[in-house]
Amino acid sequence: MASRQELSDFLAGVERRAFKHAMFALRDSDGALDVVQDAMLRLASRYGTRPAAELPMLFHRILQNAITDHFRRLRVRSLWTTPLSSLQNDQNGEQTESEALEALDVGSDADEPAGEVERAQLRTILDEEIARLPRRQREAFLLRYWEDLNVAETALAMGCSEGSVKTHCSRAAHALAEALAARGIER
Repeated sequence: MASRQELSDFLAGVERRAFKHAMFALRDSDGALDVVQDAMLRLASRYGTRPAAELPMLFHRILQNAITDHFRRLRVRSLWTTPLSSLQNDQNGEQTESEALEALDVGSDADEPAGEVERAQLRTILDEEIARLPRRQREAFLLRYWEDLNVAETALAMGCSEGSVKTHCSRAAHALAEALAARGIER
């Protein structure tokens, strides 16, 4: 059983990464914040008494379900708002997307401003390329390499087989390597 402190520490530790994960999926900071908060509340209220070791897998599954639910709500909402907005000439029923993803918040021990600028540019490019990955590849990649879940934990969080996780991660890594190489960034 996870204590209140363990649950609190877990949520504090996963907050930024979860927001980034939701931003990649939704491309809307307000929607991403809502989805992450909803996922955190669901975890705390429904699964807060589970062992601390299960919290990462449960949370990421809840987060993915919340993202899917968000898209479903948008789809249903657009079914009604599009016909209604066509009746009104002065309003546009489209939502605007945020123009850029927030840069990763990683500590910098650089002595030179040029190094900091170069790293910030690389993070921005990497953010753009990760956002272009197909949803399942992006999900597997982020869970495996950013959340540091193993293959079995990632499969459980994604609700798929371990082989699927390996395939999605491999394809994501190759796609990112090709995209970065096309931009002139080598290892």
